[in-house]
Amino acid sequence: MPESQSCFKLMTAFILLLGLYSLMPSCHKAHANPVSTDTTTTTRPDTPSTSTPALTTDTLIGDGVDLQPSYYNGGNVTFGYPLMQQYPNIKSVRIEIEPSVPIALAASWIQQAHSNGYKVIATYHKYTVLGTDDTTQLDTAAMWWRTNYSTLSASGSITVNLMNEWGSHNQTPATYATAYNQAIAIVRQVYSGPIIIDCAGYGQETSVAADAVRGIGGIRLNDSNIILSAHIYPNGYNQANNHTLQQSDLDSMAASGRPCIVGEFGNSPSGNADWSGLASYGKSLHWAILGWAWNGDGGTMNMVTPAWDTTANASTYSPSAYFTVIYSLL
Repeated sequence: MPESQSCFKLMTAFILLLGLYSLMPSCHKAHANPVSTDTTTTTRPDTPSTSTPALTTDTLIGDGVDLQPSYYNGGNVTFGYPLMQQYPNIKSVRIEIEPSVPIALAASWIQQAHSNGYKVIATYHKYTVLGTDDTTQLDTAAMWWRTNYSTLSASGSITVNLMNEWGSHNQTPATYATAYNQAIAIVRQVYSGPIIIDCAGYGQETSVAADAVRGIGGIRLNDSNIILSAHIYPNGYNQANNHTLQQSDLDSMAASGRPCIVGEFGNSPSGNADWSGLASYGKSLHWAILGWAWNGDGGTMNMVTPAWDTTANASTYSPSAYFTVIYSLL
């Protein structure tokens, strides 16, 4: 989950040793984002105030929900698909996979999603390095995909989300393009489909990603078969444009000429961004939008009850009070 540019937020997820690896409900994530003192606004003449949805993902991927099973009961959870199937606006699931999870287990999550009729985005998610600018971490994610893509996709097609929330608010178009060019080239050794790449700054630096596509800054994102992903929360902040996340930031993504999605959206933590309006705006552009989270948040943003941090293997699930907050936007 992205953090506001104006404050530090302590990690609300904590580490519990259980099973084969650490248990941590990580999408109450800690993102250390220092307050910007720069009041300069960068203007790009080719960024429109409105955008035409020439490249759509609402049918390619479909609206859906995020799942974060890695940190509960060693990843041995029940997903509640019988309940999910009662809500036809959910077409896809985005599954966060911690690299410490046994690949056979992660593959079983994907198989279950496919067998229940859902399209799958699979995401490399390493909670200890969220927001890092360390390119070796991005390369490590790419090499993980090179090693494991065949196993993970054996039960059906997946769309690769290369790494969850790589890159801080301090990324530039040139550094972002350089890092992703190298990582994407590794993934391309095994996978030819569209690669989802999260915008830097916890999914909020939309202009940085769009300018990297254009080659502004001198280095271009070379691969054209990519999908840009924004993450939208109330505390969203776009440092490149020095303002709270707003509609024009999604316009800049759309103007990049690449397909786009909202890979995560939710109503916490507090902030001034119109998170629901932005998610709806993304939907109006015919982007797939994916709500955080069906289960696995570790806090208040679980669409179903019981949450996995209390009961990982429930036989049945029910909609939580938070359910309609997300589903009403899909």
